[in-house]
Amino acid sequence: MKPQSNNGINPTFPIDFIPLAGSARDCEDCGKAERVGFAFDYAYQPIFDVRNGSIFAHEALVRGPNGEGAMSVLSQVTEANRYRFDQACRVKAIKGASQLGIQENISINFLPNAIYKPELCIRTTLAAATTYGFPVDRIIFEVTEGERVDDGPWFAQILREYKRCGFKTAIDDFGAGYAGMKLLADFQPDIIKIDMDLVRNVDSNKARQAIVRSMVRLCEEMDIQVIAEGIETTAERDFLRDSGISLMQGFLLAKPAFRSKADVAPSAFQNLIG
Repeated sequence: MKPQSNNGINPTFPIDFIPLAGSARDCEDCGKAERVGFAFDYAYQPIFDVRNGSIFAHEALVRGPNGEGAMSVLSQVTEANRYRFDQACRVKAIKGASQLGIQENISINFLPNAIYKPELCIRTTLAAATTYGFPVDRIIFEVTEGERVDDGPWFAQILREYKRCGFKTAIDDFGAGYAGMKLLADFQPDIIKIDMDLVRNVDSNKARQAIVRSMVRLCEEMDIQVIAEGIETTAERDFLRDSGISLMQGFLLAKPAFRSKADVAPSAFQNLIG
């Protein structure tokens, strides 16, 4: 749905929170550069390749302007500002990654229900990548499987358009939401992130182990990379690595860092299997 204009927004709101104008003139809302109406910022959490301890990507996690939790921001998103918020998120995440000197991939969550013409609305992101000198092929667009999308083929078309423009695509919380295997049948992303509820205590839960191993095999056949998120114990980490997953994210490895790069936990890569 195309959002309506909000003319009651504080005119002194910082320019950081508006989409880039000019480079997206064909997209009506991008070109208007309307303000979101509330402040927000980002924390960055690394995703590691535990085979060698290198950083594969940094996920940009929305936070309040003083580091407040994500819900303090997301609770302010409405149908009227959803589109502008989604566009502003992309710009701010890319700008922040550039300013922090991040050289690895940056993963940005997006709201599929905020997009009505992907080939046009994506131009704001391309303009931000150019403005802040961040390579397009190091930007991952991540959507949670829990987002209810009424038109599956249209959603798949959004992801295909992102891929066509050179971005990587990822499905977050895989195994927890509405899309599941049907989404994979319509579109094969570059990455899936296994839902943390499946990761929790996976080392001691046979049902979770069977599901995770099946996901790994499926993704290998479809040439999709797998990230396990929410890693909190060395036992979880070691089981997942032994099951063929090398890309991991979680408090065991590094906590999100507000407006900065995260510090690696001292025990993150100790006693790895193999």
